[in-house]
Formats: sequence, C-alpha cells, structure tokens
Amino acid sequence: MRSSLRVLRWLPFIVMLGVTLVDLLAGQNLVFLPLLTLGPAFASVSGGVRRTAAVGAVALAICVPMAIYNDLLFTWANNLTVISIAGVTAASMLASRLRLQRERELASVRQVAEAAQRVLLRPVPRRAGDVRVALSYTSAAAEARIGGDLYEVVTTPQGVRLLIGDVQGKGLAAVETAAWVLGAFREAAYDEADLGDIGDRLEASLARHLGGEQFVTAIIAEIHEKEMSLVNFGHPAPLLILSDGELHAPEPDEQGLPLGLGVFETSAPKPQRIPFGSGDRVLFFTDGVIEARNAAGEFYPLTKRAWLLRRDDPQEALDSLRTDLVQHTGGPLHDDAAMLLLHRP
Repeated sequence: MRSSLRVLRWLPFIVMLGVTLVDLLAGQNLVFLPLLTLGPAFASVSGGVRRTAAVGAVALAICVPMAIYNDLLFTWANNLTVISIAGVTAASMLASRLRLQRERELASVRQVAEAAQRVLLRPVPRRAGDVRVALSYTSAAAEARIGGDLYEVVTTPQGVRLLIGDVQGKGLAAVETAAWVLGAFREAAYDEADLGDIGDRLEASLARHLGGEQFVTAIIAEIHEKEMSLVNFGHPAPLLILSDGELHAPEPDEQGLPLGLGVFETSAPKPQRIPFGSGDRVLFFTDGVIEARNAAGEFYPLTKRAWLLRRDDPQEALDSLRTDLVQHTGGPLHDDAAMLLLHRP
C-alpha cells in the first residue's frame, strides 16, 4: 500500500519527464506538449489542492522552454496547449478538493460505524475459563465495517457460554436485529440454567421485534469439562479439530428452525453434546465463510484449509485462515464472515 502511494505521488513528475524526453527525441516535426496535462490530472488522484496546483505550474514551466525549442512560443497551437494545461489543472484542483472532502466524510462514517460495532459486538475475551478464544470478523460493507453477523462469549455461573449467528438481510435493519439478539442472549445466558431456555428467551424477544419472515440462524453453546453442548437453530455446523488432527463437522441430531420462525416449530431442539477435551479446537463460523467464491465460482474449501488452524496461538491461526479466505475470493467478500476459534490447551 505504501509503495503504491509513493508511486502515485511521483507519477505526475515521471509522466511530464517522459513527455519532455519524447518531445526532445522526436525533434521539431512532432510536438507532444499537450500531453503535459497528464501531470496535474494524475496529481489529483493522490495529492491535495496545493500539490495539484504546483504540478500544474511545473507543467507550464516545462511548456514554455519546450515551445521555444520547437519554435512555437507565440503560435496559436502553443496558446491552446497553455490554456489546456491551465484548464486541466483547475479541474484537477476541484477534483482533488472533492476527493479530500469525500475521504474526510468516509473517515467520519468509519469512526461512527466502528464505535457502533464496539458497542454492539464487544471484543471477546482472549480467555474464558480454561479455554482460549480467537475472533475474526470481516464485514461485506467495507466502508462501514459493520454487518449482520453476531457473536458473544460470556462466563456465567453455569460456565462459559457463547453465541454465533447470522441475521437474514443486510444494512441497518440487520444490525438492529443483531442488537436485539445479543441483548437478549447477554441477559438469558446468566439467568437460564438450560441452553434450550436461552433459545426460548431469544425466540420470545425476536417475536416482539421481527415481522414477516425475518429470521436469525444461530448456535448457542456451553463448555463443560471434557465436552461441549450445542443447540443449533439452522446454522452451519462448527468444525471440530481433535488433538490428533482428526476433523469432524458434527451435524445436530435435531436441528431447530432459525430464530424468529419458532411459530412454525412444534418442539424446541434438544442440546447436542460433542467432545471438547485437552488439545481440541472448535471453529464456529457464519455462512459468509463457506459461501465465499473465487473467480471461477468455487466455494471456499474450509475443511481442506483447516490445517491453518493448528498453529500454537489461536489468534494467529485464525488470522492466517482469514488471510487465506480473502486470497481465495481475490477481493472484498460478498457476505459478512465471522469466525470464533476455541482452543482448550
């Protein structure tokens, strides 16, 4: 990034120098001076108003002696060249001013969005009980850096409990729904003894606020001494990495409907128990991870990339997986992608 910015800052001068050399080598029969307008045009891409004006002044300063060299100083063609350089410089100064204004507005939006995200999605603890926790969140809304995926890890009298979910839809409506789910979970995780009761609290909260066919896929989990309990509400199953390197994607025996659609369900899903002993790791993720596509339309092969999660430090392991995910897509993600990695040392 820094090298690219450095190139952009020097590009106007490189272009004007190249135009001058080509004009000198071509002799007086061919004149390339109108191409000096590229200098201030390129300057507006990365420079400020003053820098753009300075580049325009340099272009005019080059134009005069070169016009003398080509014996065109007081000709109509040279006058048009001078007017063109001045006009392009003025337009580039205006473009530079508008760009800087846009960058300031964008920086302000990012600060507000990041503040909102810190309130909504608080940083998870690096340790919860005897478990190490790592987090990665990549929003599809690159400018706002906030989206509809949600997560939380809390230590309660019943033990460590966590939530990961994905709100249907995007934008502010999805963020508002995520806020309702997180608020309800943070209260219910401390009050309720069973995971099923936590799910009922979340369902009741969403029933008061959601309308139509809106829903939230989610997993609620509780960590025990050598295992973990899960209640799945239509969410992708986590990836279990045992201490011996064996991989499992434990599909629930009884998967419930997404939260918000409980009115269509006759009975609540029952908790599922999976092993989670010493040396084991569990990766929770949203569908933005496994549905990320590359240029050929191929989904991200999470299971094949699971070896990246075997580094000693869970956060470094998860960061390497996120980097690989972004490289797979070759650009911004089309959906939010949240990942929680739990490691029992």
